[in-house]
Amino acid sequence: MDKRLDNPAQAAAMTPADIRSILIGVMLAMFLAALDQTIVATALPTMGRDLNDITHLSWIVTIYLLASTAVTPLYGKLADIHGRRVTLLAGIVVFVIGSIACALAPSLWLLVIARFVQGLGGGGLIALAQTIVGDMVPPKERGRYQVYFASVFMSSSLLGPVLGGFIAEKLHWSVIFWINLPLGLGAYWMSNAALKRLPRHERPHKLDVLGAMLMTLATVSLLLALSWGGTAYPWGSLPIAGMVGASLVLWALFAWRLRRAAEPLIPLDIFGNRVVRRGTVAAGFGMGTFIGLTIYLPLYFETVMGLSATHSGLGLLPLTCGTVIGATCSGRAMSQLTHYKRVPLAGLFVAMAGAAVLAAFSGRIPLLPFSIILAVVSIGFGTLLPVATVSIQNAVQAHQLGTVTAVANFSRQIGGALIVAVFGAIVLGGVGGAGAQLSP
Repeated sequence: MDKRLDNPAQAAAMTPADIRSILIGVMLAMFLAALDQTIVATALPTMGRDLNDITHLSWIVTIYLLASTAVTPLYGKLADIHGRRVTLLAGIVVFVIGSIACALAPSLWLLVIARFVQGLGGGGLIALAQTIVGDMVPPKERGRYQVYFASVFMSSSLLGPVLGGFIAEKLHWSVIFWINLPLGLGAYWMSNAALKRLPRHERPHKLDVLGAMLMTLATVSLLLALSWGGTAYPWGSLPIAGMVGASLVLWALFAWRLRRAAEPLIPLDIFGNRVVRRGTVAAGFGMGTFIGLTIYLPLYFETVMGLSATHSGLGLLPLTCGTVIGATCSGRAMSQLTHYKRVPLAGLFVAMAGAAVLAAFSGRIPLLPFSIILAVVSIGFGTLLPVATVSIQNAVQAHQLGTVTAVANFSRQIGGALIVAVFGAIVLGGVGGAGAQLSP
């Protein structure tokens, strides 16, 4: 088991070598989960052709995001009870089991079920990596470690689509999931060894099971409506209206539960802070938009521009590089400016202008100008991400830092799940019978 720690100040006694070893282990685990959010994007058309189901392709992405989102608050509480190491290793095991099931899935719906299992493990890997880094360094040094998180997401965003497209075109899409086996074993071995040095914090917690169930059911109902609306059923049909209504009722019950639970799943008091409330919503929309574009731009490149799976992955480079450039610039500007919110405001204005151009001339812009405009849009969106996170953290007391950061992370994931579902409903609902374009 992890070492117990009664005095959190003792964490500062960790040597640089200890911190470096732990960081490598958790970053590999985090990379494992982050890579799987993007690697399937360019392989979706190939999966649909091979499994004879184009209409429900969005569920391969949506179900993973839904599962990983639902368990994010739960992993934090389990880590407080059982220790970071044990909880992280359990997440790696679940993720690898789900990956093996994905590789062996003979049908799309079995693949969706396996992706759900994979998401149950993947959601914990990302959340726990952020928690562990917060454990091992003092508050004033946590900011400089954000570059490691940014590097993980940048590398996974760059490598994932390209690798996924190459595997789908040259090998077989199942290899996308088989590669998680050696990566998972490596993450398990390194994390198991490194995290034995991490002190263990124990605090009594009570898990709000009812609140977790209400939140999950509300999200599932909404995602079903978004995924089936315009494809399986008309938007105004009774099944879609019923699912939307059920989602609204469940969200209302979830809000009621948050007020009544002795220890609610998401504490309400932090939402009384205007900066936290607005920053959390902004973070959800920002990350959700990035994930949605990462998933569905390859489909646009393949079906509209006629690119191969590999070239569709390369087409995402302006998106990922631009986002990282924007985030880096705004992050550095924050230390020099008093009113640093002006940076993302200007960036988002530029992003909206660029997005309007892409929408107005959709299908008529050549690849090179499209890539340049996409890079400009991405730089604008990227300026929002670090400012939203740091603003939220700066708006609360030190003892609330962990809670508010977890809520922001949850908001990013739920934003990703919802916006990907919206994008899927728009894309697949709009093309309708576009499966013919993807048929051999």
